[in-house]
Amino acid sequence: MQQISGNPTAPRLAVLVSGHARGSNLQALIDAHAAGELLTSVVLVIGTHSESAALERARCKGIDTLVISPMKPGRTETEYGDTLLQALSRRNVDGVCLLGYMRRLPLTIVAQFRNRILNIHPSLLPLFGGQGMYGLNVHAAVIDAGVKVTGATVHLVDEDYDTGPIVVQQVVAVNDDDTPETLAKRVLECEHKAIVEAVRLVMETGIEVVGRRVITKPTTTSQEHAP
Repeated sequence: MQQISGNPTAPRLAVLVSGHARGSNLQALIDAHAAGELLTSVVLVIGTHSESAALERARCKGIDTLVISPMKPGRTETEYGDTLLQALSRRNVDGVCLLGYMRRLPLTIVAQFRNRILNIHPSLLPLFGGQGMYGLNVHAAVIDAGVKVTGATVHLVDEDYDTGPIVVQQVVAVNDDDTPETLAKRVLECEHKAIVEAVRLVMETGIEVVGRRVITKPTTTSQEHAP
């Protein structure tokens, strides 16, 4: 059992993206903070490719951005992890979100931020997860399987793909006439809500991890303190 205490002041979050990620979930976090719905602020976005819509969204909001490519010639996996860790440490980051990050995170990062790394996945894990299950691949598999519901999952990141304890899930009905594209659009809308809720729970409210279960702490409302 491990208790993860939330930060009631202003937690600092880094977001990692891959390739040409669009960044709509990143935008959901930025918008929620601007609206006062989240204390947590995104202070750094790290991408693997400079031509990324997610990085451009961050730049437009004055958020620090970096391009750190794991494919840089001569860079080993260990060196990639060390470079990421240095960037996160320099900015005093409290937690990390993987939003369209398609690699397995270096083990040094997982160890340093244990139970403070969130990943979003477009299905109801543990179904339709694992290596190679991303984007339209997931939604095509959901439709082919004939299931009636799917959704979005935000989970804590461990040493493997999509296997960490689940923090938040949002459910979406699968319609008879759905295509991978139409289903993806509806699931994405749920992703925006799920990632904001999960960041609030882990970074601000605090959680308890018991085995593979995430137990959320009850929130205290202002009415409970009213005279």
